[in-house]
Amino acid sequence: MIKINLYLSFFLSLSFAVNSQKIDGKDLLEKAISYHDPFSRWESFNSDFYVTMESPQRSPRKSKIELNLPSSFFRLTVDQNNNIIQSTLSNDKCLLLFNGEEFFSDEIKNEYRLDCERASVLKDYYSYLYGLPMKLKDPGTIIDPEVQKIIIEDKEYFVMKVTYEESVGKDTWYFYFDQKTFALKQYKFYHDESKNDGEFILLEDELEVNGIKMPKNRSWYLNSNNKFLGIDKLTLN
Repeated sequence: MIKINLYLSFFLSLSFAVNSQKIDGKDLLEKAISYHDPFSRWESFNSDFYVTMESPQRSPRKSKIELNLPSSFFRLTVDQNNNIIQSTLSNDKCLLLFNGEEFFSDEIKNEYRLDCERASVLKDYYSYLYGLPMKLKDPGTIIDPEVQKIIIEDKEYFVMKVTYEESVGKDTWYFYFDQKTFALKQYKFYHDESKNDGEFILLEDELEVNGIKMPKNRSWYLNSNNKFLGIDKLTLN
């Protein structure tokens, strides 16, 4: 009986030690990726999806994003002011179309910000936001090993701090993951954290795209005063 009790005490103490171990940043990231990309399809992502942007005092704007990572292909098609604007990047080639026409005036170029540099920025923007948390494994990303645990409105989160090498970016990011599922639930970024600038983003619901769980609704707010900026709604058509 004494031996049994000793063994029982040992296993209980061992179980407690395992459960109470702290999770570090890299472990948290791996668990989050396993949740959002369980079949490891991000690197071979080849699909399209739609994002409708709604913001105060502006009419909704729907965009189609076509992304083929293995082929380095990106196409953004936007219906704006009853005009169809299309930006395509394929390897080192760039094609810009305004209502199907490759040639357009400087006035149109400036009004709709139609240039290849802007197209490259948009490619990075969409592939980053809809590629989270997988994109946090990109070169130049610095994952803070220390993970915080916080409670917001009775919900428990793991919080991971991310910065970047100077050649990649200067912003500071915080990502909030559900403590039970490791799903990414919100994040925020600062250009200068001491000034409380930047924005925070709340994620609601999920939509599976090419086997990857992406946030269905993404709401944007200012860090400084919680002002609502807009919402991005993800759909498949």
